[in-house]
Amino acid sequence: MAALCEEFTLCGLNASAGAGAGPGILGLEPGPDADRVLLTDRGRTATLYQVSDQKPLGCWSVKQDQTITCPAVCNFETGEYIAVHDDKVLRIWKDEDVNLDKVFKATLTAEVYRIHSLPHTVPLVLFKGGAVRTLDALLAAPQQEIENVISDEVIRWSEAFMETQQPVLIFITEKNGNYFVHVQKVNPDILHKYKLQEEESSNPLSFTAYTKNKILTLLCLYSNGCVYKALMSLQQSAPEEEQILSKSLLLKCVVSDTVLKGASLAILGKDHVAVLGCLDSSPNIAKECLSIWNTKFQTLQTSKELPQGTSGQLWCYGEKFFLTHGKVLTVIVYKCETSSLAAAVGKLKDTQTSGMRTVSSYVNWNILQEELASPQKQQSVTAKTESKRTLRARRNNVVKVQPDTLTVEQLLSDITDSSQNDIEEELRQFLSNLQMSDFQATLGYITTGLVNRCKTEPTFYPRNCLIHLIQTQGLSYSLCPDLMAVALEKTDVHLLQLCLQQFPDIPEAVTCACLKAFLSINDDSLERTNVNLDSVINYIDITHNDKVEKQTETVQNGFSSELLEEDSCDIQLTQKPHAMDTEELCPVGPQKAALLNAILHSAYSETFLVPYLKDLSAQQVILFLRYLQYLYMKCSEKVSTDLPGMLSPTINQIMDWMCLLLDAHFSVVVMLPEAKELLSSLHKFVRAQVRFYSELNKIEGSLQELQRIKHQKDFGLYSIEMLELV
Repeated sequence: MAALCEEFTLCGLNASAGAGAGPGILGLEPGPDADRVLLTDRGRTATLYQVSDQKPLGCWSVKQDQTITCPAVCNFETGEYIAVHDDKVLRIWKDEDVNLDKVFKATLTAEVYRIHSLPHTVPLVLFKGGAVRTLDALLAAPQQEIENVISDEVIRWSEAFMETQQPVLIFITEKNGNYFVHVQKVNPDILHKYKLQEEESSNPLSFTAYTKNKILTLLCLYSNGCVYKALMSLQQSAPEEEQILSKSLLLKCVVSDTVLKGASLAILGKDHVAVLGCLDSSPNIAKECLSIWNTKFQTLQTSKELPQGTSGQLWCYGEKFFLTHGKVLTVIVYKCETSSLAAAVGKLKDTQTSGMRTVSSYVNWNILQEELASPQKQQSVTAKTESKRTLRARRNNVVKVQPDTLTVEQLLSDITDSSQNDIEEELRQFLSNLQMSDFQATLGYITTGLVNRCKTEPTFYPRNCLIHLIQTQGLSYSLCPDLMAVALEKTDVHLLQLCLQQFPDIPEAVTCACLKAFLSINDDSLERTNVNLDSVINYIDITHNDKVEKQTETVQNGFSSELLEEDSCDIQLTQKPHAMDTEELCPVGPQKAALLNAILHSAYSETFLVPYLKDLSAQQVILFLRYLQYLYMKCSEKVSTDLPGMLSPTINQIMDWMCLLLDAHFSVVVMLPEAKELLSSLHKFVRAQVRFYSELNKIEGSLQELQRIKHQKDFGLYSIEMLELV
């Protein structure tokens, strides 16, 4: 049984990667860990992405007159990255490198087709002439002669595997419409060549392979929609003459009179394959889709149409599909389980109505036996059974008695037309019996069902159910992207606060939309709102008493509002009791402060965030800057520079957001008269801090010298000495 789960966008692509406009990207390879991938475009750039956060972690480019011709890969042995530009120039760099022009360079004597990197072994370099070298051998002698193994043949596909702890490389070449399979062993150096059996009126579109028990299995997807399988033994110790490689039909994906174009094939497990491609039928109706097939029972498990088009490229890493969809690179999570006939047939029926997985249910026989032991309980059981029979047939006002084995399909069916109270009760019962193996995917289905009804019925808003689902800590933004949009429409700040605190993958556009909504709400209306105040309760006066007197306190971090202009900041200053100035009061109420703190804790990429921050109005920017200034001064009151309380923002987060706001609205803030005082106050405060730390730096050398002298000499139990500090 297989299913397609949540979908999200990893990054945008150039126009050439769109449907019908170009060949897509050059390559997508796994990164140093399972959550990172390395993308190479058909130009000058290689970018490392964090998949879970959809964030670029690094980007490297060659010069404008150079072109990357081989997809960049990660050397799992050293953690370095390798790429080839202009066919022969090898580049190797690390995460901290910025300019590829200054990293390691080696010019080779032959053109490179692909570099294959495998865990626990040295990367393999495949040349366009069919020769294979290890990376270490090339680096030892970059100018060595590279032989041509193939003649007048063009490499169409290649892949590398580990078999019995030794690397094996397979590549397929084409010559005059004939296809040849080459299997290269590295240690010892043995090459086997096969001629792929021809198929009448059909051409191979995509290849994939896997190894098991020293058998190499090659799968070929043809334009007639058929997947063929060919087997090759890896136990042959000596090269033999060219053989004809016979193949057998494994799966037929499309109906007759249909041609498959621009397709890719991927192996998902023992009994499942994925097919991405465009179906051209006789009426010239083209339809591009991604589908998962069960090869054991010849059934379609699930499919998804791609209306914006695709380049036909498909990658599969860690139960995630990576494919180009329109002008973006899309990630689709999938699930595959051990196939059975019942699951395959049932799933085939399900694909016409829903793409969700079936959650296994069970019967609590102990409770059932206790109920049947008593006549009264038996009558109750009979009534429950009768209720079960009529529950799906008709909806009435009678209170429903749900079975213990409530499934996700039944719950989703009830969500479409039941009352909020009934849904809340069913959800509570369902979550108490939910299996952990289906936890996240099932939560996504339920949340999507609730949100879809909210969008179609304006009066329906099961707030308690949504909060309950978020508090399970199993949801993410990508599982139900419309959830926060509905909460913004309903101005449900409590739900938005929970999402900001728990979702790690919120896009910058949504984060800024929440920020704009929080700043627009009146403090008086927020006082009646249920907001979590844990992040502010320890440093903001909840009673809003503007007459609070400050006790005499020692300024420990060099800050004195009365002496901002003075140069002497290296001594402790004692403030006299005085009434709190308006500048020392929090400019927003505690509820709004808690909401803004949730914004400060959210993950973001500066490149993507700044354009959306420009949508804030001038008044909103000034208010947010005043709050950030208040937090900054609160942090500077203590030596630790940490605010008390749970989920309180750090001084780094405060400074980062202050800089982001000024970057996005610099010209506006400079021109606003009401911002002049704010900027002047910030300038004075920061200057006082700089002077204070400058004075501390002056005595840093002396303190280090004292520490060194103390460790060098042993003065016994008692001594008197004089130290002269110059």
